[in-house]
Amino acid sequence: MNATPYVTESPTHTKPSPDMKLARILFPLPLPEPFDYAIPDGMDARPGSYVRAPLGKIERTGVVWEVVEKKPDDERDLKPVLDVFPTPPMPEAMRKFVSFAARYNVAHPGHVLAMVLRARGGLRPSPTSTIYVPTGHRSNRMTDARIKVLDAARDAGPTSAAELARQAGVSPGVVKGLVDIGALEAREVDTDLPYPQPTNFGVGDHLTGEQAEAGKALRAAVAKGGFQPFLLDGITGSGKTEVYFEAIAEALSKADDAQILVLLPEIALTQAVLSRFEARFGAPPAPWHSGLSDAERRRTWRETAHGRARIVIGARSALFLPFRNLKLIIIDEEHDTSFKQEDGVTYHARDMGVMRAKLEDAAIILASATPALETMVNAEQGRYQRLKLSARPGAAKLPDVELVDLRTNPPEKGNWLSPLLSRALVETLEAGEQSLLFLNRRGYAPLVICKACGERLKSPATESWLTEHRYTNRLVCHLTGWSIPKPEKCPMCGAKDSLMGVGPGVERVAEEVRTLLPQARIEIFSSDTARSGEETRGIVDRMAAGEIDVLIGTQIVAKGHNFPKLTLVGVVDADSGMKGGDLRAGERTYQLLSQVAGRAGRAEHPGRALIQTYGPENPAMIALAAGDRDGFLQIERDVRAELMLPPFGRMAALIMSAPSPELIQEAGKIAGQAAPNGEGVTVYGPAPAPISILRGRHRIRFLITSPRDVDLSAYMSAWLSAMKLPSQVRVSADIDPYSFL
Repeated sequence: MNATPYVTESPTHTKPSPDMKLARILFPLPLPEPFDYAIPDGMDARPGSYVRAPLGKIERTGVVWEVVEKKPDDERDLKPVLDVFPTPPMPEAMRKFVSFAARYNVAHPGHVLAMVLRARGGLRPSPTSTIYVPTGHRSNRMTDARIKVLDAARDAGPTSAAELARQAGVSPGVVKGLVDIGALEAREVDTDLPYPQPTNFGVGDHLTGEQAEAGKALRAAVAKGGFQPFLLDGITGSGKTEVYFEAIAEALSKADDAQILVLLPEIALTQAVLSRFEARFGAPPAPWHSGLSDAERRRTWRETAHGRARIVIGARSALFLPFRNLKLIIIDEEHDTSFKQEDGVTYHARDMGVMRAKLEDAAIILASATPALETMVNAEQGRYQRLKLSARPGAAKLPDVELVDLRTNPPEKGNWLSPLLSRALVETLEAGEQSLLFLNRRGYAPLVICKACGERLKSPATESWLTEHRYTNRLVCHLTGWSIPKPEKCPMCGAKDSLMGVGPGVERVAEEVRTLLPQARIEIFSSDTARSGEETRGIVDRMAAGEIDVLIGTQIVAKGHNFPKLTLVGVVDADSGMKGGDLRAGERTYQLLSQVAGRAGRAEHPGRALIQTYGPENPAMIALAAGDRDGFLQIERDVRAELMLPPFGRMAALIMSAPSPELIQEAGKIAGQAAPNGEGVTVYGPAPAPISILRGRHRIRFLITSPRDVDLSAYMSAWLSAMKLPSQVRVSADIDPYSFL
């Protein structure tokens, strides 16, 4: 590697000289503040530098958060900074963002910094590998094996010795022999190559008048510069991507070092999406998501930090990449709940994205066909500029949406599809078109009970029902990942062949469709069948190519896919998302079903959506059928405004867990007594969490509400600081919670 070597002979401690500067280093650990270190003479450690320094007995990577002058009365023996990585320092705007994200989300700054440093291999220059190229020289000692190697080298181009030997069918020693006689030359090359640079910054082709107008407004804003937030509000299939491409093109053309970040729900990061970027800008974007290898993450991190990755497209964690000159952020499908991180540091990438754009003095575009109520209210109050796309380009139109009342059109006994939906599936197949059935439940049945004793099978030490997966004959806990082969007898009463799946999952619906349409090509699209990006791309590509007649999927199917021959969407159970005490249940249901229905009729063929429900009088269902999104949002707005819930008030949660019910009850009392008095702040609880036992730990929750002008983050931080809890108790805060489990 070409890494700068670590300084190993620095003194263990350094007493500051009169002109010595001190580095305050933040480490990616749960520590409350940076630590002071001496900067050795001649070392270029500046604010933002990535450094190595001793912490206890271990050398650790950290970031210089601040450089200060030594005070005259400072007599401390300070450990020295050991080394500075050859990486551009973290910009001040990024350091401010880390500090803000930590304070707002009630987390240690070091925890947030750990998200920034997820690919620490990128701090060093690229690793190198040895490749071999022909020199043109041939000696008299050429054998058949050597000739094969040279032929392979000519055809394959520069490659490794092992690959040359494999292609030629010889041993690696033959390659070495060719090097010895000068017929092959060994060269050291970087393993991580820079990403190709974008080249096409012009106006996009074939924009409709509405798209061109919105694109012109975005280009003007980016050209002007500065923090400018936009809501790009366009119906499904209206071409929002083509419009924000205009903003990207303007940012690229304005400055040679301008960088752009595009956030997408992770499942939407398919090859089709990446290919659209490459086709528009002449180069693929740098990717960042959970499906990348360590080497791929290292490459993207390094190229971003050095400013060479001009366009980065990724999932929510890409927001914490150390851009050098970030000028535009785009959050596509901004309403999507996957932008909320629930574990570790809890944060919402949409909200944090707006703050990062403000600190970077950059433009930000929030794009959606079903914007979150918070975003709509910000646009209506003038905080965001709203750009509307009200039509699909060409002949494509929104699908007709019909509610199927299951009380008057029930499925046949043992089935889950109503006669209306079944007939529509038959008609669509006969017309040579495609259908999509949506059910947001994985597996065969979401609940397994014993017919003999009534036992409901749960995951051990967790109040979570097991889901039956018939294809693998296993029972799976989708919360913890625990699974077992399906038992032959009930584990409680011992009755044989008594276990029965209750309710439908996508596997059971697929079984019913195969009986209805035995000649159809049917596939399931869920996280069980699309475990990797490659498997996801395979299903999407087959559907787009017309190789699937009926696709049956969970919410994975709603994420921005474009299937030209898809004309029928059937929602098997529209009511499932309305259950529970989630304040956003109605909004989420409307958004999800609207996005699913919007997959139909995106080309010249008209589309239709049949939504099966037992509650057609629900406002979300009425709005779906009428296509009245704004009317539905007005109802949601009125209810939340009356109750002072987000976005008209603020909300937080405090989640506690302990290994025993007695300990969690005691912890709840301690926490309740420690709650500070705050004007307008209301604390509800403690109450058992809906999933009261998880992985053997008993859980309780507090819910906290306040007016908008209350600094709820500061309140929660003060509360946590005031608690004196037993070491076995875990506690975490969630600002603006999205999950109430």
